[in-house]
Amino acid sequence: MTTPPIVIAHRGASGYLPEHTLAAKALAYGLGADYLEQDVVATRDSRLVVLHDLYLDDVTDVARRFPGRHRRDGRHYVVDFDLAELELLRVFERRTPGSAVAKYPARFPEDSGLLGIATLADELRLVQGLNKSMGRTVGIYAEVKEPEWHRRQGIDLAPLLLAELAAFGYSRATDPAFVQCFDAAELERLKTELGSDLKVIQLVGAEPRYAELLTPAGLDRVARHAYGLGPHHAQLVDGTAAEPPRLTALSALAHEAGLRLHPYTFRRDDLPAYARSLEEWLEIFLTEARVDGLFCDHPDVAVRVRDSLFKVQ
Repeated sequence: MTTPPIVIAHRGASGYLPEHTLAAKALAYGLGADYLEQDVVATRDSRLVVLHDLYLDDVTDVARRFPGRHRRDGRHYVVDFDLAELELLRVFERRTPGSAVAKYPARFPEDSGLLGIATLADELRLVQGLNKSMGRTVGIYAEVKEPEWHRRQGIDLAPLLLAELAAFGYSRATDPAFVQCFDAAELERLKTELGSDLKVIQLVGAEPRYAELLTPAGLDRVARHAYGLGPHHAQLVDGTAAEPPRLTALSALAHEAGLRLHPYTFRRDDLPAYARSLEEWLEIFLTEARVDGLFCDHPDVAVRVRDSLFKVQ
């Protein structure tokens, strides 16, 4: 490995502050992350906001502020609201779906009401402002969320995202920016039909629909347009409490195809059975799985472990 792995703040410093808020991104910046992640979804008036889900229920007070605006499945979808309406909402610590219980109870108090939804433009302004005042270059790592779903709602998300990124100076392969997506066809479209030069990352999970992509032939096809692969951590390292963790073949196969590896998601409150601490877990991936970057809810821990292993100054 010629350069140290990058630390990507997963939804910001989401182990410490509610995910995807500007406060969580500013803290992640201050904790030394190399890149800040943005999950991008669209509003009814085609404005881009930074939220992980297509719906608002698990991280905001939408049900209280807008009673009766849910769909038949009981959820309040971002695309059914204008930006002006979303700006009235308060963002809280993520709750377990369908309940009022925080998913990670030891995190920031879920009823603070201090924080709101950020637009993508607001977040890019924040990052670029901090880059200026801090004298660093921290990058952005945006995801095209559910592009096919958005098209069914009448919104073509990817061109909107590329245009917004370009307006802030992110358009070249050398710019400090990644675009990620689980939809392989959409990622290929970014490079062909939409002509983007930005580095793209093919996200994958353990679901059967990704199996063909993860074969040697599939990885070779991905490498024709993608810079790297973003797998779930369990796709690279498998292990139980009764035995040491075992590397799968995916790390070697991806690197043989010329793809960088940026697995997700590492968090202190969701350790696998084979790791006694977040530090130990990160070290396994940074040294044995030879990843090129990783998504972490606690970017300060990842930066500290990375720097100690790779002697980063």
